[in-house]
Amino acid sequence: MKVIGVVGLPATGKGEFSRIAGELGIPVVVMGDVVRREVRRQGLSPTDETMGRISGELRQEYGRDALATLSIAAIEKAGADVVLVDGIRSDAEVVRFREHFEEFYLVAVESPYDLRLARIRDRGREDDIISAEELTARDGRELGWGLGEAILMADYSVTNDGGMSEYEIKTRSILRKLMGDV
Repeated sequence: MKVIGVVGLPATGKGEFSRIAGELGIPVVVMGDVVRREVRRQGLSPTDETMGRISGELRQEYGRDALATLSIAAIEKAGADVVLVDGIRSDAEVVRFREHFEEFYLVAVESPYDLRLARIRDRGREDDIISAEELTARDGRELGWGLGEAILMADYSVTNDGGMSEYEIKTRSILRKLMGDV
């Protein structure tokens, strides 16, 4: 099994990367679903603050690679030759995936701060933040988990700073390259 991980700061385009992978027939496992399940189990509202707190608690209780470890079963259950995992937030998670999966490739998605903030304001997700201060705080929280180090570990990088069609072309090119020998 070949596993492709996608990593990046909030609103860089990881979700769009995953959507495009799905269109190419690649099953997608979203690591944040582990956190969402725990938030629901505790009867909490899925706000950015709550999601961040629960993510931190899971990492504190089970280790910095907790979400990766808790996502492995879903990745294996997908039963495909290639699976994409979305939501990597730390170098420890990258290490865990590289130890567990013989073929693990990491793609970093990058985008300018102002563009990320505009996307967040436009997309209207239930757990999204809306102010520059909140985005800066969220970036800081996620960088504190080792996100910056994880981005530096990427095998491939794609910059999402133009239109959607340009980004789709770049994304499809990387995915087809990674799917090439399956």
